[in-house]
Amino acid sequence: MADAKADQYTFHAEATDDAKNVIRLIKEAGMKAGIGIKPGTPVDVVFPYLEDVDMVLVMTVEPGFGGQKFMADMMSKVQKLRSMYKSLDIEIDGGVGPANIDVAAEAGANMIVSGTAVVKSDNPRQVIHNLRSTVQEYMCLPKGELER
Repeated sequence: MADAKADQYTFHAEATDDAKNVIRLIKEAGMKAGIGIKPGTPVDVVFPYLEDVDMVLVMTVEPGFGGQKFMADMMSKVQKLRSMYKSLDIEIDGGVGPANIDVAAEAGANMIVSGTAVVKSDNPRQVIHNLRSTVQEYMCLPKGELER
């Protein structure tokens, strides 16, 4: 991936028995390292690696195919991570769109993957703008300051 000029590589914690080594290899290749967890994986699985990674991905659907329903109960994982690390990049992926971006941003997600909501929109550019501006709005205000 580094040879293809990727600057970040994210792997799923469930895919390896040696996450520490995977993170080391990613960093040695000159990339930022991200670690992801599926919905059924407890958030504390990533705790031993939080000082070493640049980003944590919390899947908000089961990986595999697009168009799934956003799992709002995954926001407790995002909240826990955000409470521990104010500047950590926390990404969510799966079912994210205009209908639930507020919940995600308020929980502390600052990196958003949105596929179906963007590509099936009549105005993808506007959807992207709305998602981005909502996240920026929440990230700039102390928790609880913005009333919706």
